[in-house]
Amino acid sequence: MNRPFAPGHEIPPELLLRAYASGVFPMAENADDPEVFWVKPETRGIIPLDQFHVPKSMIKSMRKRQFEIAFDRDFDAVISACAQKWDGRTSTWINAPIRHAYAELFKRGNCHTVEAWRDGELVGGLYGVTLGAAFFGESMFARETDASKTCLVHLVARLIERGFQLLDTQFITDHLKRFGAEEIPRRHYEGLLESAIRQQARYYP
Repeated sequence: MNRPFAPGHEIPPELLLRAYASGVFPMAENADDPEVFWVKPETRGIIPLDQFHVPKSMIKSMRKRQFEIAFDRDFDAVISACAQKWDGRTSTWINAPIRHAYAELFKRGNCHTVEAWRDGELVGGLYGVTLGAAFFGESMFARETDASKTCLVHLVARLIERGFQLLDTQFITDHLKRFGAEEIPRRHYEGLLESAIRQQARYYP
């Protein structure tokens, strides 16, 4: 069960980072809602980096080198795509205050993207927040088969290489389970979070 906190219209970057450090993140009822609410789930989705699993079908797909992978090339395009209605999704939790807040974190170096491009077109991607040695995945999208999954594989490779300890997915989906995602109790998550944010890891060297 989620625990909503007081709603608000704007999210100062410092407040947003403090929220992540305490296991809380913002959402909106829909894209047109001017307010946000704060969520602290009773269970949390994570992908243990030492147990990350790439399905055989993805290995075959990635060998084709269908996509050009980029990091932090076009944040605005990624969050705009994540906010669109796709794959049968009729609403989105990314509203204007959330877009503005994460754009500010991107400028400060605390928010990052992984992007899949083909022939100059953005066809998949994801974005998330870094704090200490933790990466908090926020959203992902795909306009072509395996585009977002390829971004996830490249993200995990970078996190492992750069010494990150925690990959938080907030919630889990069937598609994330294929890569080793699991759901853990809030108390367990908070212990992992406290340890991770005390460490230093750099998304860039």
